Amino acid sequence: MSLFRNDQFPFVLMVILTVAAIILFWSIMDMVLLGASLAIVLLPLHHRVTQHTRPTISAALVTAGIFCALGAVLWITLSIFSANAQTLTSMFTGISGWISNPDTHLAAFGIPLNKASLISLLSTGNLLLVGYEETLVDNLTQILFKTFIFFFTIFILLVHGEELKEKITGHMPESLNSFVSRLSDVTVDTLYAIYVVQVAIAVLTFFIAIPVFYLLGYGNVLFYSFFAAFCELVPILGSSIAFLLIGSYALTIGDIYGVMILFFLGYLGVSCLPEIFIRPVLIGLRVKINPVIMFIGIIGGLLTMGLAGFVLGPVIVVLLITSYRIYIQDRKDQALTSRSDQK
Repeated sequence: MSLFRNDQFPFVLMVILTVAAIILFWSIMDMVLLGASLAIVLLPLHHRVTQHTRPTISAALVTAGIFCALGAVLWITLSIFSANAQTLTSMFTGISGWISNPDTHLAAFGIPLNKASLISLLSTGNLLLVGYEETLVDNLTQILFKTFIFFFTIFILLVHGEELKEKITGHMPESLNSFVSRLSDVTVDTLYAIYVVQVAIAVLTFFIAIPVFYLLGYGNVLFYSFFAAFCELVPILGSSIAFLLIGSYALTIGDIYGVMILFFLGYLGVSCLPEIFIRPVLIGLRVKINPVIMFIGIIGGLLTMGLAGFVLGPVIVVLLITSYRIYIQDRKDQALTSRSDQK
C-alpha cells in the first residue's frame, strides 16, 4: 500500500525541497524570513495600490517605499551617532581603562569575568557604534547581498505571494486545507502584532527614558534616550544594552547614585518592564495567548535563532497553541455530531 496518494506527491516533494533549501541557504535565511514576514504585513497596502496600477508596479512602489523609509531611519540614526561619537568613545575608553586597571577591574570585586573578553566586547561595540564606517566597509559585500535578498523577497512575495499560496494549498490534501487556512489567519495577526508592538515599544522607551537620564544629570538626555530606543528597536540588542553600558560608565567614574538610578529606574523600569510585561501582553491580547507563553516564545526565538527568531519564535508558539485549540475544537464538534446522529 502506498504511503502517499498520487495527488499528495507534489505537496510532499515541495515540503522536502523547501526544507532542503532552508538548510542549504541558512546563512541568508534570516533576511528571507524577515522579508517574507514584512511582505505579509504589507499585503493590505499592496492591495490598495493595485486598485490604481498593475500588481508589479504596485509591488515595486511598496518595496521602494520601505527601502526609502528604512534608508531614512538609517541615515538619521548614523547622523545622531556621528554627532555624539565623542560621548560614546569616552564611555568605551573609560570602561576599558577601568577594567584594565588591576585595582578596579571586576575580579577585584570577586566577579569571575574574563578581562580580555570584556575588552574585546567593548572594542566590538565601539566599532559598531562609533567606527561604523570601517565596519560597513569591511562587511560591505555581505551587507549588500543580504539587503538585496531582503528587499527582493518583499517584492517577489508581494507580486506572487497569493498565487504561490493558492498553488500550495491546491496541492495539499483536502483534510489539511481548512486547517492551514485557520493557521494562516492567526499567523498574519501575530506578524502584525510583532511589528506594530516592536515600533511602539521603541517609541515608548524613548519617552520614558527621558526623565531617567534627566535625573542622571550627565547631559545629552535626548541622545541617551534615543540610544536606549535604538537598542530596543533592534531585537537582538534591547534597551538593557544601553543601560548596562551607561551604568558601567557611571561605575567607572564612581557615581554610585547614577548606578542606582540606571539599575532601578532604567534597567528594571524602562528596559525590563516593557520586555517582560508590556510586549507579551500586547501580542498575547492580539492572538489570545497567555503573555507568559508569548514571553517564552519571544526570548526563546531570539536566543536560539537570532534575528530571525524574533519573528519565528512567537509565530511558532502561536501556531502550536492554535493547532492544539483547533484539534480540541474539532474533536468536540465530532463528538457533538456523533451524539446528534445517534439520536
